[in-house]
Amino acid sequence: MKFLVVSDIHGDSCWAQRSVDVFKSEGADRLVLLGDILYHGPRNDLPAHYEPKKVIEILNPLADKILAVRGNCEAEVDQMVLKFPCMADYIYIVSGQTTFFFTHGHTYNSENLPALISEGTVFISGHTHVTKDYIENGIRFMNPGSPSIPKEGSKPSYIVIEDGSAELKEFT
Repeated sequence: MKFLVVSDIHGDSCWAQRSVDVFKSEGADRLVLLGDILYHGPRNDLPAHYEPKKVIEILNPLADKILAVRGNCEAEVDQMVLKFPCMADYIYIVSGQTTFFFTHGHTYNSENLPALISEGTVFISGHTHVTKDYIENGIRFMNPGSPSIPKEGSKPSYIVIEDGSAELKEFT
């Protein structure tokens, strides 16, 4: 199974559509959304194409292909309009021989790992809007950043997972 991972769309319809387009062009089976799907939050400027209702229209047709976690900008009302579950704190999957742990990053992160993380796990989170890919204490930490509001010079990016390997890629 092939997964495409995107984080922190923040209601930007252009980046929601580009994410879906890349999901299809990569031939992925599941789109993993790491939270902050619809709203921009009080600490961020409005994204260029801030249209949460349009993001709903773009993502809901793929509801059976989306895995999502709750970000710090999600609210229970989001679950009322999205046709896929988006309120879980984390998702845990195995691909090939590798365990992947997906979360937003505001609760669980490199400074606060959940007990079920062990050496060899790939810990994937968003929240910071900064792309990362590094190994520390036998755990690989990855962050695709935010396509709509990238920070600290990050480029709009996503992660592709297939057969136990993960690759950070830039949107083109």
